[in-house]
Amino acid sequence: MYHPTYPSDPGDVHTKTGLLRWASHANPLTVKALSLVPSYRTYRQMYALLQQSQWWSPEELAAYQAQALSRLLEHAYENVPYYRRVFQERGLVPGDIQAPADLALLPFLTKQIVQNNLPDLKARNYPEAAFEYVCTSGSTGTPMGFYYERGASRAREWAFMKAQWDRIGYRFTDRCVVLRGHVVDAASSGVYWRRALFGRWLIMSSHQMTEETLPAYIDRIRKFRPRFIHAYPSTAVILARYMREHGIEPFPTVRAILCGSENLYPWQRGLLGEAFGCRIFSWYGNSEQTVLAGECEESTHYHIFPEYSIVELIGRDCRPVEGPDAMGEVVTTNLTNFVFPLIRYRTMDVAIATEKQCSCGRRYPLLEKVEGRLQEFIITRSGHPISVTPINYESEAFENIRQFQMYQEERGELIIKVVRKPTYTEEDTRQLTRELRWQLGDEVNVHVQFVDEIPRTEGGKFRYLIQKLPITIGDLYSM
Repeated sequence: MYHPTYPSDPGDVHTKTGLLRWASHANPLTVKALSLVPSYRTYRQMYALLQQSQWWSPEELAAYQAQALSRLLEHAYENVPYYRRVFQERGLVPGDIQAPADLALLPFLTKQIVQNNLPDLKARNYPEAAFEYVCTSGSTGTPMGFYYERGASRAREWAFMKAQWDRIGYRFTDRCVVLRGHVVDAASSGVYWRRALFGRWLIMSSHQMTEETLPAYIDRIRKFRPRFIHAYPSTAVILARYMREHGIEPFPTVRAILCGSENLYPWQRGLLGEAFGCRIFSWYGNSEQTVLAGECEESTHYHIFPEYSIVELIGRDCRPVEGPDAMGEVVTTNLTNFVFPLIRYRTMDVAIATEKQCSCGRRYPLLEKVEGRLQEFIITRSGHPISVTPINYESEAFENIRQFQMYQEERGELIIKVVRKPTYTEEDTRQLTRELRWQLGDEVNVHVQFVDEIPRTEGGKFRYLIQKLPITIGDLYSM
């Protein structure tokens, strides 16, 4: 979930020279690819479309989706062995699927199916040089490999990201601080940041943010005078907590915090808003590039890009969810990746849809909120799942805790690993246990375990819950 698939150092991709400079900075292989694949043109064409399509009527958006889906299915049937086999096994041809609702005629695609059929999911009408192998970070336990279209998928992704960030005034020329899991240099070097994009971006190491180094981070950010901070929520929280605890004023130049690639919990949004005194902007997507949805200038609803993919929500018995505020697993069909189509892909993410219309004027479908992954639910003794999203980690019980992480491998038993502040006492343990029992109920026993540090993932992300119990979407309907 929550994708880092767009370049972290994009450059001014509104110019061809800027795109080439980004490519040489991000990946030497991409420079060669750009001589073969029209990445700049791909970006510009998609970005130009999005400037218009965001204001289309529902009928125009539906027509665009239907046409894009038809083109994708025809291609998959003719050129992708896995889908040719799927269609033939069900006695179908692409023409049998006339609208997104007809996708129910096709089976779901799971991560395991992708791994078992990797060669057969590659389109045969593309040269091998067109395939860029990508692997997820394995936040659900097992990494998954798949393919982008080299030189095109990332450029196209940036068109969507730029269209999304346009809503809050982002420009590529703006100064931006980046706190997204980077390791700038060895910890012993004392180098915690570096400039990029001709000085416009300040990329800061999120692995060396400690009580000792944070004053230097804050001083450097203030002197850099960024307009935006682009961060993982968990990394921005480290900075925000320190600023709040030490009475440090917000950075006056920062217009918004751009949060992505991790779930943004309500308590995090509140803390970040308090510490930074600006708009907190969040989006939702995945590394597989099968879904992208973001907030707008008017609301915190996630606006699903219908030009990007078709999104379904499934619930009990894997059937579409019904009714307002219904929660379901996100199932997606990407409309842009023809080298490696992912059709009815089960993301294992959980979201709540809404039929509301946003006052911004875009007629995109909306998500009320994203609950996170299926593995971000705590299971009680009786099998009742509890989402970690509404838990308030800003209560007094967490005041003397530097970091924490929950861990579950047995029903009704929750371990909370705690990195203590020097002021932590036994009373804090009792208060923490009482607070979590009150929030989680009597069917969850809470055990406190003290540790020296909480490790992040290889990508620098932070997981608030390590869930070892298997959970399916059907389990959530005991809630």
